[in-house]
Amino acid sequence: MARETTRRSGGRRSPWAAAALIGIGLLITGGGYAGASAAMAATDPAPAQASTLTVEDGKKLFQANCATCHGLDLQGTQDGPSLYGVGELSVHFQVSTGRMPLQMQGPQAPQKPPQFTEEQTAAMAAFVQSVAPGPTFPAEEVLDGGGDASHGGELFRINCAMCHNVAGAGGALTEGKYAPALHEVTPINMYAAMVTGPQNMPVFNDMTLTTEEKRDIITYLLFLQDNESPGGFSLGSLGPVSEGLFIWIFGIGSLIALTVWITAKSN
Repeated sequence: MARETTRRSGGRRSPWAAAALIGIGLLITGGGYAGASAAMAATDPAPAQASTLTVEDGKKLFQANCATCHGLDLQGTQDGPSLYGVGELSVHFQVSTGRMPLQMQGPQAPQKPPQFTEEQTAAMAAFVQSVAPGPTFPAEEVLDGGGDASHGGELFRINCAMCHNVAGAGGALTEGKYAPALHEVTPINMYAAMVTGPQNMPVFNDMTLTTEEKRDIITYLLFLQDNESPGGFSLGSLGPVSEGLFIWIFGIGSLIALTVWITAKSN
């Protein structure tokens, strides 16, 4: 009897043994799979980075995604304007910001995530430039943010703030249109907007704003992007309207609540 009892106690297993074995098995299997996947990824080349799209590739992309509205020869249709003279700079602006292809007809093409890679966008822009030349990309120094931010701020307030707000926060226009915020716009698209005048924006050619003045405006906008509001919470950067509303709701509301509380305590 003693031997039988000893044998039974020696063969008893912990209730956590099965769970531990399953966990160890999952760790080994997952680790092996992760290692194999990493090894395969390291050996496979990156075809997207190695390949370079040509103007002919841009033509195919344009015909497949843009010709329905703009025509096979860029002449335009009832659903879209002609692209003669818009140039590669306008194509880059519209496609890289997701405004094109247009999602639906409306007062204004909204900005949305782009549907094409930078390489595909460049190929379509090169195709349009080869067929219907127009404004092209500026020199790199125009976009480097090394201009006069103070002078750029003055130019922005004179020419742009009535629509985009003095802090670049954007604003409403008529008939459902609006001036977009500029807090996340890239330097190349800032320049493109000034040169091509997309949608409701006027064109600022070199007789209106010189290249150096455009550089100063870009420098000012980059300064706004890199520096937070010195007063703390910006309240949308909408000026006295939002500030007065905040004071009215929270400031006067707090005073009323405090008055009611004091009256209730005294009674």
